[in-house]
Amino acid sequence: MKVTQAEFVISAVSPKQYPPGNIPEVALAGRSNVGKSSFINKMINRKNLARTSSKPGKTQTLNYYLINNELFFVDLPGYGYAKVSKTEKAKWGPMMDQYLQEREPLKAVILVVDLRHPPTRDDQGMYDYLKHYDIPVIVAATKADKIPRGKWQKHLKEVRTTLQLSKEDSLLMFSSETGIGREEAWKEIWKFVNGKQVEQTQENSVDSTESTATAVEPE
Repeated sequence: MKVTQAEFVISAVSPKQYPPGNIPEVALAGRSNVGKSSFINKMINRKNLARTSSKPGKTQTLNYYLINNELFFVDLPGYGYAKVSKTEKAKWGPMMDQYLQEREPLKAVILVVDLRHPPTRDDQGMYDYLKHYDIPVIVAATKADKIPRGKWQKHLKEVRTTLQLSKEDSLLMFSSETGIGREEAWKEIWKFVNGKQVEQTQENSVDSTESTATAVEPE
């Protein structure tokens, strides 16, 4: 997919702050520091739309990114980081519940996991939560570049088995370093957004003069 415009719109904590209108939304869920920000940046071929951080737990709001004026990525607070205070975690629960269960423009959730390791209990809990509420799921197993190609299928099988992945849910490998899985991810996203696949394009990179990008608070 050719991205010609990308910008940060708002950090929301309640429905009254959500962007108005019915532009489709795809949310990103995953444990803190798993690479959600890097995923967003690679998907739109930008380095600094979403700032990455070595300090997990920095994303504490629903961060909205508008892509080509036709789709929002919504970065959810990362889970599973012990140093985040119980008070903060208590705030995230209702905020995320309300968004995931009630937000009509939400079309799917991308669950980002680390391909190098089996999904954590928190990953399993998030997947089960999404399935319970019939929210479509795309599992993106990132950091594929850190694993030898010959071991990819072994690790993918481990992800599928640990999550007990349903047949209807997509599992793809991804690398924010090499771009593995980028086009496949866009195809899966658009299946949920409007029922059609994005055509492959040879132009995977975008001239920086063609788009805008606003840096936001890191994960």
